[in-house]
Amino acid sequence: MPKTMPQFSDDLAASATLRVECNREGFAQARSFTRDTLRIWSLDHRCDDTTLVITELTANAATHAAAGAPGAPEIRLGFLLDPTHLLVTVSDPDDRPPVYAPDAGSALEEHGRGLCIVDALSEEWGWTPRPPAGKTVWARLSTRPPI
Repeated sequence: MPKTMPQFSDDLAASATLRVECNREGFAQARSFTRDTLRIWSLDHRCDDTTLVITELTANAATHAAAGAPGAPEIRLGFLLDPTHLLVTVSDPDDRPPVYAPDAGSALEEHGRGLCIVDALSEEWGWTPRPPAGKTVWARLSTRPPI
């Protein structure tokens, strides 16, 4: 079931977006863009977790959603920052919801743990439809430094 994406006040938020192609260079660009954006926003302490979340969401979009799209599908990354949280989004052209199965498979399996990682690293995550076609998977992470 889709969840409502958290909303931020426009006057307090900073944002950044990037279109990514579904290839090795695109994924490397997504990771670099994530690290660079967080450094600019003085969120170096959130860089590792956020980069891992973006990597997992981008890989899921490329593997499950964009693979069935005609032509050269694109994935869109988004970052929205407010004083206490960072919202990361990955949009793709497929309408099918993400599949979260925390009890499925073994920890030694190569695939199937991406959303479990996102769930562990974020305060909240979910997805929303993106009319006329597609969806956005999002995760909300705290901006507070670790204790």
